[in-house]
Amino acid sequence: MAERPPGDLDGVLSAPGENEYPSGFPQNICDDVPQDKYLCSNCNNVLNKARQTKCGHRYCHACVTWLVRNNKNLVCKRCKEEDSSLENGNSILTPDTFFNDAAINKEISELKVHCANQGCTWRGILKNYEDHQCQCDFALIPCNIGCGQMVERRKLASHLVKGCPNNMSTCSSCSQAMSPAKLQKHTCQSQARDQKPAKTDKKEKGNAEKVKEHEVSSHVAHLQLLLQIISNLQESVLASTRRGQESQGPYGQIAALGEAIANLQMWGTTDVEADGGNGGCNEASLAQSLQDGQATGLLVQRLEELQERVHISENIITVLNREVEKTQLGIAMLDQQNQTSRETIQELENQITEHQRSMVIKDILLNDLHQRITAQEEISYDGTFLWKVCNISQKMRDASTGRKSNHFSPAFYTSRYGFRVCMRLYLNGDGVGKGTHISLFFVVMKGEYDALLSWPFKHKVTFFLLDQNHKEHMIDAFRPDLSSSSFQRPVTEMNLASGCPSFCPLGKLRSPRHGYCKDDTLFIKCVVDTTS
Repeated sequence: MAERPPGDLDGVLSAPGENEYPSGFPQNICDDVPQDKYLCSNCNNVLNKARQTKCGHRYCHACVTWLVRNNKNLVCKRCKEEDSSLENGNSILTPDTFFNDAAINKEISELKVHCANQGCTWRGILKNYEDHQCQCDFALIPCNIGCGQMVERRKLASHLVKGCPNNMSTCSSCSQAMSPAKLQKHTCQSQARDQKPAKTDKKEKGNAEKVKEHEVSSHVAHLQLLLQIISNLQESVLASTRRGQESQGPYGQIAALGEAIANLQMWGTTDVEADGGNGGCNEASLAQSLQDGQATGLLVQRLEELQERVHISENIITVLNREVEKTQLGIAMLDQQNQTSRETIQELENQITEHQRSMVIKDILLNDLHQRITAQEEISYDGTFLWKVCNISQKMRDASTGRKSNHFSPAFYTSRYGFRVCMRLYLNGDGVGKGTHISLFFVVMKGEYDALLSWPFKHKVTFFLLDQNHKEHMIDAFRPDLSSSSFQRPVTEMNLASGCPSFCPLGKLRSPRHGYCKDDTLFIKCVVDTTS
């Protein structure tokens, strides 16, 4: 016989027995056809605890462990299929050449699968598949008392009662072995024979009518006799137990029973004679006593049958208890997973809340930055500023109703490092011009370079209301009052406004002869003369 070359996977010892190790998961449990990277290079099933070799191929942990243990200088099966002439040290499988592939294990654990047991509708992911198999009611499991049959988990209790050849009970009368279910319905010939009424060859004595009359009238007495017989039997058994005469216990009970029967005969005779009859009741009393004895025997037999059923029930309860324990373990695992999921969800919610707060702060910062950029775009550094005031009609209505009486222009500078100033406009007038004129004021604001400037502010200020028809501009000018606090160095954000309370009559503003307000827009210009 030719000797098998080292590392050959086709030999007898190159693969384990059917039940020697738990190989990969069958492909037919997957909802979708699994990719090749998820399959074992040995068993071609879905990888179970994937291990990757130096050559880059993957095996189930049990597969590669068994192969390495039972083969020397084993060459990777997939490498041989790709190139049989390849001789590479990375293709040799040894305990040091494969490692746990955590990434592929994580992907495999999330594969969508279903239960392959016929009748089961469970669906889930692969990491929960084995837990389900331990609890699936439709899974085939071996009988727990060793009969060798495979039954569905949900039918195990019924199998133990009706069909298990190792769970047999014996009839106490005929010694026949049968299943517990058949034993409950079994009636053997000896039981039927014992249940037949005993015949007597003795001739009945006395008048039959008087015997019948005695039976009708003496129910209470007969019940009292039966009670006394039972009491005597109990006392006899207790006395035998106290004396320790275990071997003589049954004979003592038989003797007591015979004595009780004799007493019953004597009492029956006395009752019949007292009723005016002859000795005919003696025979009836004896027959009644024998029937009571037969009833006692049947009760004992019934008690043995009940003990057998209790034993069977205990076996069934044991099996059910094991299933309950498995179910409880499964529930505990699910509770733990649920708690972990809740904690993860709570942590994610906290992170989302924190991100939302960060987003709000970022929105505020962006809005502030946008306003600053807009202000920088509109700002002027040469002492001249043109202010475009839109939506004049609405703003004049707000001013007349008192909702918003004034508006500030954007800030501008008299020079690159000069005074920071702005204009303040009252469309319904202020002070002496309230209700009749537009009031326009000049405001000195706190600036970045105030410490380097000469105070008070003393430059001439000129206001222009531009005629958009380019005919006649409205012009007004003033020089600062150097003693006024409005032109001193600001200690707050801005000083009090000062300027022209009667800058432009309201009637002239809407005059068709002038174009001061066109398209509901005004243009106001301010010039600060820094040369004076």
